[in-house]
Amino acid sequence: MRRLSAICLALLVFLALAGPGRLGLLDGPRAPSYSKPYWLDRSVAGTLVLNASGGGDPHEAALNWSYAPPLRVALTGRLDDGFVRWSTPAKAFILADAPGELDLDARDIPFKRAMGISPFGNMAAALFPSRGDYKLELVGSGAVSMKIEGGRWGLLGTDHRGRDAAALFVRGIRVSLLVGVTATLIATLLGVSLGLISGYAGGVTDSLIMRFADVLLSIPTLPILMVMAGAWGKGLWNLVIILSAFSWMGTARAVRAMTLSLRDALWVEGLRAIGARRNYIIFRHLVPEALPLLLANVALGVPGAILAEAGLSFLGLSDPRVPSWGRALHEAHTYGAFTNGAWWTILPAGLGISAICLIFMDIGRKLEERVDPRLAAAAKGSVRMEAEE
Repeated sequence: MRRLSAICLALLVFLALAGPGRLGLLDGPRAPSYSKPYWLDRSVAGTLVLNASGGGDPHEAALNWSYAPPLRVALTGRLDDGFVRWSTPAKAFILADAPGELDLDARDIPFKRAMGISPFGNMAAALFPSRGDYKLELVGSGAVSMKIEGGRWGLLGTDHRGRDAAALFVRGIRVSLLVGVTATLIATLLGVSLGLISGYAGGVTDSLIMRFADVLLSIPTLPILMVMAGAWGKGLWNLVIILSAFSWMGTARAVRAMTLSLRDALWVEGLRAIGARRNYIIFRHLVPEALPLLLANVALGVPGAILAEAGLSFLGLSDPRVPSWGRALHEAHTYGAFTNGAWWTILPAGLGISAICLIFMDIGRKLEERVDPRLAAAAKGSVRMEAEE
């Protein structure tokens, strides 16, 4: 299980670093809203883009679906001279033969009449009469593009704006890792610093820091995060700072308790007796003692930061320009993905949030067992008992 978690985390990091572009995923609106994944329903027409240029080879495509699903066909580009021909298994059509800029839509009545089709006729039925081989060809000079919008697109379909859901999912990995790891590291550094100061200094300093931590712990976190995110702004780094400011208290209390147990140890007293300075004792001896505990706290704190970011994004308090998983769920809820049955815009984001949290919790549990031998012994004992049963 531990090895599987490490492999999954390495895979997520690779996807986040590679990004949609290197994985062959396209950003921006590319297909109709809520197009199904390409593998989901083979009877539904897919979305294709065919390009042809003067002097180049014609663009051929083998279509294994008929015209029955609703289709939208658009022809754009530039024709300097010659004509644009569309060949079907049954016959060929001249789509355009007048020089100039092309911006034709199959729903346009002049376009239909130029092809000899009734204004109320089905353009898709004429352009795609049956399954088979089709060809877009430009005879002359220029460059044209023919976009056939069907009901399927890509690995995970599209969202309400026609964007590739797989590309948004990969971008969500980057945002979740960035927010979770960065916010947790900042909170850990803040908690370690305050915990060491509080535990080693004691007295009034200790009381002030711990009472401040108690006040923050007693405040409901989500309402405060909502108020601060709404008042301060919806930027990504604003969200990171807000999450960090309300996540350091547990680390500070744990480090303080460890510092109190070591402050009066004999070897620390010996360091003081030989004239060692406070900063030397803290940074040279106490910080290394706390390091294993901090690694476990970082791994266990990342899921909390990721869930907090997803919750704020779902409530619409994140930057709309940043495609996070929480933002994807917010837009799916707002723009009717539930009512349209577009589960491919909902399920990947929800599973991604759950998976990344489970991965970090499993890794954090393993680090915690390394820090505390008693937890490791208890885990081995439970495994032994299950094996005997």
